[in-house]
Amino acid sequence: MSDLDLLTQSLARNVKRWRTERGFTLEALAARAGVSRGMLIQIEQARTNPSLGTVVKIGDALGVSITTLLDYEQGPRVRIVPADQAVRLWHTDAGSYNRLLAGTEAPGPLEMWDWRLMPGDGSPSDPHPAGTVELVHVLSGDLTLTVDGVDHHVPEGASASFEADTPHTYGNQGEIPVEMVMAVSVPLVH
Repeated sequence: MSDLDLLTQSLARNVKRWRTERGFTLEALAARAGVSRGMLIQIEQARTNPSLGTVVKIGDALGVSITTLLDYEQGPRVRIVPADQAVRLWHTDAGSYNRLLAGTEAPGPLEMWDWRLMPGDGSPSDPHPAGTVELVHVLSGDLTLTVDGVDHHVPEGASASFEADTPHTYGNQGEIPVEMVMAVSVPLVH
């Protein structure tokens, strides 16, 4: 079975599990996540590989991390994620990508990401739930962080934090690739 098949089956199992645990109907989760009921049915039946944006919306609506939705290894308290098992969820033909390095529920979802943005590339994100915070550290290059329509320059070696409940974009307007590490903390769903 391929990694993609394992992830598709894990996503199916975990979306259904967390939806049931939260007491959401398909209709309720679809409304909260802003995705169609049909898409949720396909996901829960492991018949589709949804986009990163769709997985993020579902995780946000359920109040769980993407790691929790994709995790197919239920294991001990200490979990080592080998480099070759970091999950690449977004990429461009130019060579930009992000990789989910690790995540946990602590007490709400907490994720750590590795990003590369090639010159001219950008990755927009819809608003996350109120209380969501993102932290970014730029390892190389110059990041243009756009939050709620305002550009912020984050140079190599600098870090930024922001409330991610508004539209935001990670962009590279420079000449060299941007390498960065990002952490996302999402509040618990009540």
